[in-house]
Amino acid sequence: MNELIYKGEMAKKAAFSLSTLSDEVKNNALIAIANALKNRAEEIISANNKDIAAAEEKGMKKAMIDRLKLDKKRIDTIAQGVVQVAELPDPVGEIVKEWTRPNGLVIAQKRVPMGVIAIIYEARPNVTVDAAALTLKTSNAVILRGGSEAINSNMALMKIMQEAAYSNGIPEGTLNLIEDTARETAVGLMKLNGYVDMLIPRGGQGLIKAVVANATVPVVETAAGNCHIYIDGECDKKMALDILINAKVSRPSVCNAVETLLIDKSIASDFLPEIYRELSKNNVEVRGCEECRKIIPDIIQATEDDWYTEYNDYIISVKIVDGIDEAISHINKYNTKHSEAIITQNQEKAEKFLNEVDAAAVYVNASTRFTDGFEFGFGAEIGISTQKMHARGPMGLEQLTSIKYVIHGNGQIRQ
Repeated sequence: MNELIYKGEMAKKAAFSLSTLSDEVKNNALIAIANALKNRAEEIISANNKDIAAAEEKGMKKAMIDRLKLDKKRIDTIAQGVVQVAELPDPVGEIVKEWTRPNGLVIAQKRVPMGVIAIIYEARPNVTVDAAALTLKTSNAVILRGGSEAINSNMALMKIMQEAAYSNGIPEGTLNLIEDTARETAVGLMKLNGYVDMLIPRGGQGLIKAVVANATVPVVETAAGNCHIYIDGECDKKMALDILINAKVSRPSVCNAVETLLIDKSIASDFLPEIYRELSKNNVEVRGCEECRKIIPDIIQATEDDWYTEYNDYIISVKIVDGIDEAISHINKYNTKHSEAIITQNQEKAEKFLNEVDAAAVYVNASTRFTDGFEFGFGAEIGISTQKMHARGPMGLEQLTSIKYVIHGNGQIRQ
């Protein structure tokens, strides 16, 4: 707890100084961070290897180890994300709207930093860098608390970023990592009122529920990704198969990977065997409804729990549905409001899906894997919000600011 208070005080103090920094100073620091990450890649990989070895010893799933792993290519990609953030327009100080009242008062909405942002996340060391870059760009101080599985990686990354940032005009205390990985410390961060202005959890459903249940500071909920693809009867089958394999196999452990396939019954008997073959070729375990098993008996029987599950693994559940209405009804019942897709050549059905599916991101003829701040052009995101207040979808720079009302008068008094 002493670490929490100390770093909370450091962050709060830094936040006041950050609000006056120029965009040039912040951008120079971000470029310095990107260069330092690339130049010290071997140091990062060495620390990451310790985490990988510990994860393998504990029997962590292969897909989860993939989320944890850092290599030269991934570090270069992470560094490029920092550069992209530096190149984006700084929202801080932007006048969003301005108007003049009949009494002559000029009222403006101005973007300002949140202050101190805390982030609790799991075995994703890239989040350490993404979060630092986005909060620094928006003049926020940050307190990060990653999972114990990535502690060596996170400590190495934070040390490198702090040295680069603080030697380029960023006040000390801006970037903070909680090194105590005990659960009690995470709960303490959730209750760090007076220091933390906004808390963002990034991880699985268990983490999200724990934060929502325990936090006394303001929380932006970034829920798990139980994402669906609905293959309509009027689809381009090659397109549908390509999108499905990409959405499930490219990185099954991430939140925008597809977990459930819904297929229209009009094409299921002909198309499902081809889908099953391609999924099996990619080592994906298929769990399906009774109608699926009538077509392919080797498919494992799906349970009610499967429809709710974010597998984070090479597993997919499949259900045959009677048209788009049943598909939409199933999605809205079981999804986590993250990312949903329809594959169809029917424009009317596409529009219906876009309008009626309740999710942060809804796609027509594209992979759910695109729900990502980098892919949306925001730079590295801080998380994907699935709630409707304050922010929804990939949270880029604007979502890390608040609004201040700035009023200019010339002697007005209220009657």
